[in-house]
Amino acid sequence: MSQFLLSLLSGIFIGGAAGFLGSLMLPKRMSLVAGPLGHLALPGIALALIYGFDISLGAFPLVILGIVLIWLFERRTKLPAEALTAVVFATGVAVAFFFLPIEQAEAALVGDISNIQFNDAVFSIALCVLVFFVVEKIYSKMTLINISEDLAKSQKINVGKYNLVYLLLIALIVALGVKVVGGLLTAAIVAIPAVTSKNLAKNLAQYKLLALSFGILSSAVGIFLSQLTLLPAGPLIIVSSAFLFVISMIFKR
Repeated sequence: MSQFLLSLLSGIFIGGAAGFLGSLMLPKRMSLVAGPLGHLALPGIALALIYGFDISLGAFPLVILGIVLIWLFERRTKLPAEALTAVVFATGVAVAFFFLPIEQAEAALVGDISNIQFNDAVFSIALCVLVFFVVEKIYSKMTLINISEDLAKSQKINVGKYNLVYLLLIALIVALGVKVVGGLLTAAIVAIPAVTSKNLAKNLAQYKLLALSFGILSSAVGIFLSQLTLLPAGPLIIVSSAFLFVISMIFKR
């Protein structure tokens, strides 16, 4: 299998899974959380680049650590989660630049899907399929939790368990997303397909499907453009996604 096909397949699976999960994060106003978590992953990405292992494997434990720290700080201080997120992610970025080789900084900040290896691609695609099926499984219950936790509890839904699964899915998508668009742009790969879909969808089923489709389409277009122009794929994916959003505003319901 060619390197380009490996990159394309990995990119569209990660972009599709990110868009699909983003459609669940948007109503909860959590789409931008992926950004700080992407920044927080930078020390793990830096270690992966230095020692030559998959950057998602480096990012995932740091993202989980960040989520746990924010949760602990919030319980301890009662400060708003967004303020604590700013503290944690800024610290993560600072720590990363202590030891991130400057020549590898671009790959950490804006991603590099063009050199993905076969085993990493298979692993990433398998995780994306897992994310898709878990999101689909919890979608209706998380939608109800987003509307009202009290109402969800009255329906005997274990809110704590579903919120934990939801946070783990966000961590997984952030860890996969940094492979494609880097630590700086992770929020965009989650948020823009969802808001584009929101402009066009007439019901929840369309909203989910369109978010998935726009995630796939923007990743495919960005990677094709990267192949043609030799510019980094990550920024091109985000620009493609933003272009689709602008188009969707013309046809907004």
